[in-house]
Amino acid sequence: MRSRTPHGFSLLEVTTAMGIMMIVTAGVFSLMHPAHDAFAAQPEVADLQQRLRVAADTLSRDLIMAGAGAPLGTQAGPLVSSFAPVLPFRQGATNDDPPGTFATDRITLIFVPSTAAQTRLTTDFTPASLTLQVAAGSSCPPYVNLCAFVEDMPVLVYDDQGNYDLFTITSVIDGLMQLTVNTPADAANATFPAGATVVEAASHTYYVKTDATTGISRLMHYDGTRNADVPVVDHLVGLAFEYFGEPVPPLLTKPVGEPAGPWTTYGPRPPAPGVKPTAYPAGENCAFTIDGNGQQVPRLAVLGDGSPALVPLTAVQLTDGPWCPDSSSANRWDADLLRIRTVAVTLRVETASAALRGPASALFSNGGTSRGGSRWVPDQELRLQMAPRNLNLGR
Repeated sequence: MRSRTPHGFSLLEVTTAMGIMMIVTAGVFSLMHPAHDAFAAQPEVADLQQRLRVAADTLSRDLIMAGAGAPLGTQAGPLVSSFAPVLPFRQGATNDDPPGTFATDRITLIFVPSTAAQTRLTTDFTPASLTLQVAAGSSCPPYVNLCAFVEDMPVLVYDDQGNYDLFTITSVIDGLMQLTVNTPADAANATFPAGATVVEAASHTYYVKTDATTGISRLMHYDGTRNADVPVVDHLVGLAFEYFGEPVPPLLTKPVGEPAGPWTTYGPRPPAPGVKPTAYPAGENCAFTIDGNGQQVPRLAVLGDGSPALVPLTAVQLTDGPWCPDSSSANRWDADLLRIRTVAVTLRVETASAALRGPASALFSNGGTSRGGSRWVPDQELRLQMAPRNLNLGR
């Protein structure tokens, strides 16, 4: 007699097995869903961090060089001994801000790169002439062009009274350099005396610009000339600068009649007693005044509690004067800008994909379309402090 063995599954067994399989499959897919979201988000996180790194590196590179001055001559040394090389506004040949502007979201940095292009004026220079008569001094190397100056080179002309302007060379002919003014006509109104320094220069302005059509915010760079501004990083949604300065006003370190500087701890030296090169009284300038005893003393006040620690510099302090070279100059600037020793920079970038941004909030400067937290890529923010070495040589 043959035994009876089952040859299949009952309908109840099949239904039960299918139900169990569907439950397990659903569990597997529920575990895979966050991994899928993470896979979509992580490449964007990496791109966001890379853009933040590019912005920070670009700003750091030029901030650390701010204030580097002429390497030779009687005015050798950092630019802060003559004028303020860190400015909280845009300055240059196009769209420059008016005097007295203070902006937290833009900055202009001026410095002299490593260069052999340096000389001095042999006659007074007025911008109306657009011609610099200079000396081929012993420091000039034997280049084809005078002192290594070449066409299209940006140059800085400055004196020891706080006057400065940026120009672009159009031609070099023996002892004459033909320059076109690359600052607005109403700003380039200073007459530079014989002996003023002429040197190759670099100017860098950084700011945020939002495209009116796409709504994309970018970190922009401007070189101070008539060249167009260029984008550095896309989707930069936050840029802020803070300034920390020297609490002690500038002091005289040697008699102003000495032939070579530096004559002060920082800032332009005062003229000799009885000499009146600016609108200030004879023997005075924006950084120094004459007291009741006839002594040249600081015009600026002591800030903070008198300790040597740097102090925050406010918008009011940097826009209320005293003005250098004087209040009548179209290219005037606040003497307290000479105090700047450290610049704090805050950068914030967002993901380029709106599908990875949630509603506008503390996490997102600009809201996006994502409603699931597992797909969110929040904005990233970085704060750094830079102390330009050429502004801190005396500390």
